[in-house]
Amino acid sequence: MVVEVGYARAWDLEACAPRWPISVEEARERDAAGLPYVVVYQEPGREAPLEVRLVSWLNHYVGLWIYDAHGRRTYSLDMRLLDDPSRLLRRYSVGWYYTGPEMAEFDKACPRITVDLFPDGRGQRTEERQGQGGGSHITSPRLRDDERWMDRPAFGEWPLLSSQVHGLIEPPAFEAAEVSEAAEPGDGGVPATCWRPPRAARPGPIDELFRPGVRVTDGYHPEMTVVDPHRVGTLCVPSGLLAVSGPDIDHGDGPPITVPVPPGEYVLDEARVRFNYHCEWRDAEVTSTECTAVRLLVSETPAATWEMALGPDDDPRLFIEEQIAGFDTDGATGCFADAGAWGPLIALFKRGLIQGEPDLEGYKDIDDGSMFMVRTWDATSGGELMAFATTGDGTYPVWVGRSETGDVTGVVVLLQGMPELLPERDGTPAATLAQAEPEKLSWS
Repeated sequence: MVVEVGYARAWDLEACAPRWPISVEEARERDAAGLPYVVVYQEPGREAPLEVRLVSWLNHYVGLWIYDAHGRRTYSLDMRLLDDPSRLLRRYSVGWYYTGPEMAEFDKACPRITVDLFPDGRGQRTEERQGQGGGSHITSPRLRDDERWMDRPAFGEWPLLSSQVHGLIEPPAFEAAEVSEAAEPGDGGVPATCWRPPRAARPGPIDELFRPGVRVTDGYHPEMTVVDPHRVGTLCVPSGLLAVSGPDIDHGDGPPITVPVPPGEYVLDEARVRFNYHCEWRDAEVTSTECTAVRLLVSETPAATWEMALGPDDDPRLFIEEQIAGFDTDGATGCFADAGAWGPLIALFKRGLIQGEPDLEGYKDIDDGSMFMVRTWDATSGGELMAFATTGDGTYPVWVGRSETGDVTGVVVLLQGMPELLPERDGTPAATLAQAEPEKLSWS
């Protein structure tokens, strides 16, 4: 079997076609420089490609799409280049098992299997079943080392990884595809329909949640209006190291997320929105105010960027699309605290809230209608802890705002996800916020 191999700068997922074809020489140069490029494997006479591979060493990433004869993507493989430059981790894969030629690509009724792997041997296999019984079946994949890792081929020596899927018994004969003349990417950049390496979760317009008059929606309530932030109190951080954590989780060596700040006392406030809704049991329109985020305000200087705080075990090279890092909670509780006094502060939290020790010095319940519920303080260092209620268990990302000079301006925990901005009442589009870090991806 003859397979044509072509190269391009990008792959348009919507059009199922390459963008800006390039020669093998240019692809080789981009590979050496770490720049992204696409490899397309095509069987002559077959409309859909056999497989498409996106390589971006700058992002430690190689991605693979496999297509069936109907042009549907049937398998996605996300590989990562980590500390060993000679091999790739098969980080994340999804297989779609279409029940017939009429089933649409990614149909919700399509059975699928997802495999999530980590370099330390952990992993999870999720089989989503359809039809009678349905549901999901989750197991720990038992894979050999060579099933978790793949040797990194040199440029031009990659095998057709989908050979078995396409029923090829003998290795195919590769031929270079013809390169047609193509325009360079313009000022508009790469279209949104083009494939790119996965990105971690992005912050969204956090500042707008603290600006009265801004209109947002959470998808359930069609219109919500931001009101003045509610000041709860202050927090002393004499050590200059802020901890943001779930106080109900035993972290052993200390809090998983810390943010250096100048030693001092900082304002704690809440972002709030007001909205109307129809109350069924009262059969009337009701106005309600809810908290959307809690913030430790370090500076009045506006944040130029927001970044997701990472713990010592978080490796951005392993993040899949929209993945978050943050603190975990099993008791719907988070906290801001002085990391320098973490041990004594957490001990007071547990003695007062969990064990219910009466008249405990260094512990106080907060009953002011806010999301904050407990304050503890260490008499020796002066460090404090303020615990707040979240909207449930799970993982909550911590967003750090920075000024133009890189100084921390604030630390925010979103309690209900990021609402969507609505246009101003005069029709002005909602403001957009610059992301914390530009994508490390160059198509030029």
